[in-house]
Amino acid sequence: MSMSNMVIRSAATRRLAANAVDVAAASAAPFFRAEGFSASQAVAFAGGTRFARCCGCGRSTAAWWRRSSTAAPSPPSPPHIGSYVSGDTTHFGYESVSVGEKEGRVRRVFENVADNYDVMNDFMSGGLHRYWKDELLRMTGVGPMAKVVRRRAWSRCGNSTDNDASGAGGGDERLMSILDVAGGTGDVAFRFVEAAGCEERAKSSGRDEISITVSDINPEMLRVGEARARQKYGAALLDDSSALAFVQGNAQRLPFEDDSFDLYTIAFGLRNVTDVDAALRDAHRVLKPGGRFLCLEFSRVTNAPMARFYDAYSFNIIPKLGEVVANDRESYQYLVESIRKFCSQDELMSRMEAAGFEAVKYTNMTGGIVAVHEGWKPLQEN
Repeated sequence: MSMSNMVIRSAATRRLAANAVDVAAASAAPFFRAEGFSASQAVAFAGGTRFARCCGCGRSTAAWWRRSSTAAPSPPSPPHIGSYVSGDTTHFGYESVSVGEKEGRVRRVFENVADNYDVMNDFMSGGLHRYWKDELLRMTGVGPMAKVVRRRAWSRCGNSTDNDASGAGGGDERLMSILDVAGGTGDVAFRFVEAAGCEERAKSSGRDEISITVSDINPEMLRVGEARARQKYGAALLDDSSALAFVQGNAQRLPFEDDSFDLYTIAFGLRNVTDVDAALRDAHRVLKPGGRFLCLEFSRVTNAPMARFYDAYSFNIIPKLGEVVANDRESYQYLVESIRKFCSQDELMSRMEAAGFEAVKYTNMTGGIVAVHEGWKPLQEN
């Protein structure tokens, strides 16, 4: 599909989605009333109206979101957990499937939703996914770190008589390497590009000192992401400075050398991996000693009334939106079910520690609808 066709299709999809929320809310209204919610609450929530206002607290989304963000340290004695995958079967949403079958079925889901994925995220979350990703960016510290890296690169370049002193001169070493896994459409990676000043750096000659690699198992998601990147930033960022790259890869067996990256992020992708433990071990493998892992993922809501409302919205409006906007109810039904089957906050912390990460903790956002888990690869292996 050409870029012009993608833009036209995106605009048409947004107009269609604006009508779809009313259809979805109307379809779900009887269920909401049975659960004790008014029909007007269903319509407001489906339309992306402020989450907090729907719950009656009268605060803006951003203010309420920040208020509900709380950090939790790693427990001193994590509970015993078994393997994420045991035996020949695993879950695909609420369905039991063979281990070998799940990967292909997940791939087909994201092939189906690739072109509409970011648009649907807006309507599925009322735009909150943007706040969550902005907070993930802030937590990584990429912006401040990039400034230090660029000062160091200029200092090395100024003190050298050859062209290999810094990444800009064509040397192989990057001073900061970032890997965003399951990030095919580039939504998180583009935040790194802008925070690190990579677009401006691409106007100069030579390779960038900072590299951002997007890895995804699905070539359709990567196609959408690379097309967006070329439209947004131009070819120089990918072809000349090589600050941004798109690489197909399985999170359980990434196509990168050991100790390659300073930062590993994965947003809304870990729950779709067949074997979460294998993905965590491979994340640990590709990080450099002292490297940092951050995972933004849907989690367990901590407030009981809010959990009830969230379940009603998820199971009655999100699949309907998928049906109306993308003509694909089944894929969005799977996305909802996959959230309920994923680890709790404490279980994921324990799995990260079992994979070798240290100083593990998580931060709840929006009452636990999502959480950011973070951990560090030790400087020295035990």
